[in-house]
Amino acid sequence: MAWLVWLGLACTVAVTAARRARARARWLRRLPLPTPWQAAATSMAGAAALNTAHIPTVDTPIPPVSASTGTLHPLDGAADTQAGDGVTVPGGWLPDAAAQQVAAAAALVWLRRRRAYQPGQPSTDDSELAPLPATVTAVRAALTDADTQQPPAAPATAALPALPMPCVALTGDGAADAARGILLTRLLAAMRDPQDKTRLLITHTALTTLLPDIPTTNTEIPGLRVVDTVDQAAALLASLINAPPAPGGGAGPPGLLLLTDPPNAPTTAQLATLQHAGATVVMLGAGPPVTTWSIDRDGHSRDEHTGRTGPRLCVLNRTAATDLLAVIAHPARERQDSVGEPAPPQRRPAETGHARIPRQAGSDRRAAAPDIPAVTNPRLQVRVLGRPALLASGEPVTIRRSAALQVLVLLAVHPEGANTTDLVQAIWPGLPAHTVTGRLYTTLSDLRAAIRTATGGATVLGHTDDRYHLNPDRVDVDLWRLHAAARNAATALSAPAPAWQTVIDTYTGDLAAGHTWAWIDPPREATRRLVLDAYASAAAAQTDPHHRLRLLQDAIRVDPYNQTLHQLAADQLNALGDADAAARLLDGYQRRLQLAGIAASDQPAPTSR
Repeated sequence: MAWLVWLGLACTVAVTAARRARARARWLRRLPLPTPWQAAATSMAGAAALNTAHIPTVDTPIPPVSASTGTLHPLDGAADTQAGDGVTVPGGWLPDAAAQQVAAAAALVWLRRRRAYQPGQPSTDDSELAPLPATVTAVRAALTDADTQQPPAAPATAALPALPMPCVALTGDGAADAARGILLTRLLAAMRDPQDKTRLLITHTALTTLLPDIPTTNTEIPGLRVVDTVDQAAALLASLINAPPAPGGGAGPPGLLLLTDPPNAPTTAQLATLQHAGATVVMLGAGPPVTTWSIDRDGHSRDEHTGRTGPRLCVLNRTAATDLLAVIAHPARERQDSVGEPAPPQRRPAETGHARIPRQAGSDRRAAAPDIPAVTNPRLQVRVLGRPALLASGEPVTIRRSAALQVLVLLAVHPEGANTTDLVQAIWPGLPAHTVTGRLYTTLSDLRAAIRTATGGATVLGHTDDRYHLNPDRVDVDLWRLHAAARNAATALSAPAPAWQTVIDTYTGDLAAGHTWAWIDPPREATRRLVLDAYASAAAAQTDPHHRLRLLQDAIRVDPYNQTLHQLAADQLNALGDADAAARLLDGYQRRLQLAGIAASDQPAPTSR
């Protein structure tokens, strides 16, 4: 009986297990399996998801193209850079050292403009706040990276090509572009060494061939001497070599470079004289039996006699070379107006302090700046004077993309708004709009998301008539309050001093301090001049000489490179009987200019009267 019971139990278990196995087999047969294409797509999506998890949220620039690829205009004319390869701009290529020198020369242009500005004096010269040429802006944008540390500044001679001595002839499709590159790199190097007044000799024929549009009158190009003939070049070189050494143990005669057309028989002997004197002669086109380099359009050189590959030379077309020359040349006689008391406060238009975005083709309509109403207890505040920040109920809002921060500051600078082309060409200069429009939309979407999260869905970034703008009813901008205070002070008919003091108190620092965006210099300088006018007007209206001196000293702290403020402060110190302090002030000002790279010969030193 026991065995029969165990046998019945075993049969029951076996039948149950078999029934369940058959049911699972039927379910597996009905299960839809992926096709080979579905399996491949699933694998690719999984790999992309794993890689995306490690992509940083910072808006990085478009991946650069290595200069060794030989592409002269990558990304339809984009400015591009990669460490050790140089910078490619529309119309040419520059080595890293030359690009850094261009950025330094551009900074000197703005320092000279700051030095020459006369606070409190009406000015009708619109060029004082004009943006720098497009090629200069593209070079600066390629070198600017807010998230990585810039390489150390290269020595002045690092950008100079190693040319064969004593003479080299340039041929090929890129010969003229390479000659312009040699010309510009030598002039940039001359700016870094003010002791050498003449680094480059060039014949007038060669100069008009390379740069036919360059102004030759009322323009001074440091380090360049133009001669009519090779005979004049030889005589000038001999006089420089035989000149006594400079006092103070300065360097000897500078290494000179002559760019000239292929010589004829009478000038061959003069070229031999130049060569024996130590000058490097560069000729355009084939000439006498000398080293001949064939240059392609990308700047790669090749010795035609040996077939060896030479160094890559800087190449620039006429437009690019003319743009870069704009930061080197300056008027032969800068404005030397006498400095007196600031003029009475002038009535300024409503857009005072607003630097326009460079005009773009196809965008002729520009709305007028709206009247900015006073926002009562705003939840969202935009701070662009000093370090830019976005505050919601007093707490900082995280902006993940650096381009989104630029958009925020740019719309604060331009309350009338900006269209897509304006934003693209300001934030990504040199890039065609159609190549980065998608990046702009992504940036705007990210900025809107950050604002919505901070404000609970409030509409702050508006889009009206194809123009993006900040909603003045929902956001408080410190720059707008500064402009409103300046308008009130300029139109005040009585007690102007308190009104100008309100402008001074509203200014809390340079516009977007700490950032070197390519478009920021004109509006930053316009804002600085707005507060300098306030200081000068408040000082002129002040009857207490000690209070006037304190206002001028505070203005110098805002712009320590302004000549007029130093002259006025020195005059006030002399009037108070402290001539020693006035002399120390002017001496320190001159030392500051020299440390910045502004030669004392550029403009007469300020002198107290």
